[in-house]
Amino acid sequence: MISRRDWIGFTAGAGVALALNRRILFAQGNIITRAIPSTGEKLPVVGLGTANTFSATARGPEADSLREVLKVMLEAGGTVVDSAPGYGASEEVSGRLAADLGASSKIFWATKVNVAGRGGSANRDEAIAQIERSFQLLKKPKIDLIQVHNLGDVPTQLGILKEFKQQGRVRYIGVTTTSDNQYGQLEQIMRNEPLDFIEVDYSLANRNVEDVILPLAIERKIGVIPALPFGRESLFRRVEGKPLPDWAKEIDATTWSHYFLKYIIGHPAVTVAIPGTRNPAHMKDNMGAAFGRLPDEAMRKRMIEYFDSVALPAPAGRGGRGN
Repeated sequence: MISRRDWIGFTAGAGVALALNRRILFAQGNIITRAIPSTGEKLPVVGLGTANTFSATARGPEADSLREVLKVMLEAGGTVVDSAPGYGASEEVSGRLAADLGASSKIFWATKVNVAGRGGSANRDEAIAQIERSFQLLKKPKIDLIQVHNLGDVPTQLGILKEFKQQGRVRYIGVTTTSDNQYGQLEQIMRNEPLDFIEVDYSLANRNVEDVILPLAIERKIGVIPALPFGRESLFRRVEGKPLPDWAKEIDATTWSHYFLKYIIGHPAVTVAIPGTRNPAHMKDNMGAAFGRLPDEAMRKRMIEYFDSVALPAPAGRGGRGN
């Protein structure tokens, strides 16, 4: 078993060789896919989130690493890239890099709309303009998924998305929130609206959605995207220096990244996890979780027990987004 730190050191030392032989890392068979409940279309269970990571790195000296991150995901068989206008330059950067790689049409683009602000009302024209801007930046005539970000004025903005879907310009629609105090509202929306997807905070360290939201998603045939699979980037700190259990090999988990991701994608409600990274080595590591075996319910309980027994307490407050 190797740690994420060891994995990074190995990939840094073997840089050129690994760049030429990425597929060797994913020689465990075909990538695992999960069906979108509303249509049956299948998606690879690990994709890429761009909150903070793409926007920040695009303006720094490591911008070239983002292109490599996308290449690693695509070559491993991943397709889903999640972004939002609220993520700074993330849409612009990911759209441009995908076009540079000739991969715009290969990516399942998931983005968002929200011009409402906190507790405010959305201006219809501004919301439509924001969506049109996403079409321009992602360089795709039909966007795969647009969701109402942070449940912002859902009646107005979800209504607009329904129109875009009816027109054939958007394939799937949904809503997102990573705030536990909005889950009551989310539940009502899930029961009353024709959603294809929801995006929520779900990780081994935050399992609140397992009680109501995930079972309801299965019942209502709504896809689930865990936006924070590494617990707002705190999980690696909490297990630093701790070994993986020997039995992790039973689910082909050889790093903590595999362990964390396989736990959440092992839940039958989850469609695709979107860990964010600006580091190609991390992307390789993350994509490895989409191969091999996944845990059943008994194994997932065992994973919880071990994590709870070795992890350091959660840091005070809430850290930055992990996607």
